[in-house]
Amino acid sequence: MSDKKRILVEPKRGILRTLTRAEVASLQEAGHNGVHELFRQCCIAVLNTGLAMDDSKKILERYTEFDVGILVTSRGVSLELHNVPYNENVFVDGELNQGTEEHLFSVLRDIVFFRSEVQRTAAYDLESSQGITDAVFAIFRNANLIDVNRPPAMVVNWGGHSITREEYEYSKMVGYHLGLRGCDIGTGCGPGAMKGPMKGAALGHLKQRVGNGMYLGLTEPGIITAESPNPSVNSLVIFPDIEKRLEGFVRRGHGIIVYPGGVGTAEEILYLLGILMHPENSEIPFPLIFTAEEKYRNYFDLIHRFIARTLGQEVCEKYEIVIGNPAEVARRMKRGIQVVEEFRRANDDHPHFNGLLHIDTAFQHPFAPTHENVSKLDLSMDQPKHMLAANLRRMFSALVAGNVKAEGIKEIDEHGPYEIRAPRALMDDLDELLRTFVEQGRMKINRDEYRPCYRLVGE
Repeated sequence: MSDKKRILVEPKRGILRTLTRAEVASLQEAGHNGVHELFRQCCIAVLNTGLAMDDSKKILERYTEFDVGILVTSRGVSLELHNVPYNENVFVDGELNQGTEEHLFSVLRDIVFFRSEVQRTAAYDLESSQGITDAVFAIFRNANLIDVNRPPAMVVNWGGHSITREEYEYSKMVGYHLGLRGCDIGTGCGPGAMKGPMKGAALGHLKQRVGNGMYLGLTEPGIITAESPNPSVNSLVIFPDIEKRLEGFVRRGHGIIVYPGGVGTAEEILYLLGILMHPENSEIPFPLIFTAEEKYRNYFDLIHRFIARTLGQEVCEKYEIVIGNPAEVARRMKRGIQVVEEFRRANDDHPHFNGLLHIDTAFQHPFAPTHENVSKLDLSMDQPKHMLAANLRRMFSALVAGNVKAEGIKEIDEHGPYEIRAPRALMDDLDELLRTFVEQGRMKINRDEYRPCYRLVGE
């Protein structure tokens, strides 16, 4: 089937059907300023669902003729898509499937809300820790994802987008056992270990006759093009940057499961451990489980060794490692969630928003992955461990950008690999970790084309 020249998309299920005058003005403005290009690129990501590409630069080049218009009427808003490349994963008999349409309107909802209600008003102080947390809560609330009547059972699943079929099937089996226990699933919304748990949970929910299972996908504009929302996602949220996305995971989730992955997974692990290490969070329960099938046990042996040597053996008490037993992973997570629920009830915390968790601004303020910023990162071993975790998180975030984000790929093309300056005490462990990611093909889907975007420089 040839490309579609023009498609008119109207919102379903009441999404954006009723708008205030201010919201209408924001939508009209979005079509005539810099927000339009951001919105266009996120729409491209949604329309690219299911295609085995994770190079944002190449994906955007494929859609150079694509554009999207916003039509505002007295009854709501519609989208007018122009020159849409055909993708059998999003079209059914020449029409966009309903899930794709909902994802398009989720993109519009979140981008417009953040810029009109959060960024441009005095209601949220985005320089303060509490102001940023309030903004994260508001984004969830605006998406109707703070429902006090829903049982607290959101299990966040982190892991790589470039994984083997065996690893995918294992993540799906873990999701299945979580679904049997009534758990909702949250992931980064993309392929691989972000898709598997949702697919498995859907079957578990079906067997238990759970008709309202939530498959929550959290993303941000920089990563969504490389990791397009998978079809299982029925609640999609687009945060303005990676830091707010990460905060969204730990605020909305009741526990987290981690599967093998690459630099993005390492970023997520260091983000969460850095937060859990802060003294103010010592009494807050937060179940964290690393898991893989037996064949990939060495992956978490390596991660565990890296964490112990860089952040200290005591931080290893913050997580469990369960190998080759999906049912046991689900059982432990379910028990952990019950402890979380009791703690939040006893301490008057929100059942669906981890508001008592302290997050230092070092984990909240956006980090621009430029060569200068990367080379200046303080990776010394004599700083507070949670600050070392924060800077290691930034380093891995830059590598994610250099691997798959359009602006990061452009930065590498123009200036060469990032220079990571680390002390000798850290260099060998960091080199081993990154080399393993490359050797196991965890950096990009097309493993044969991978060109390292970094260079280690000892100090």
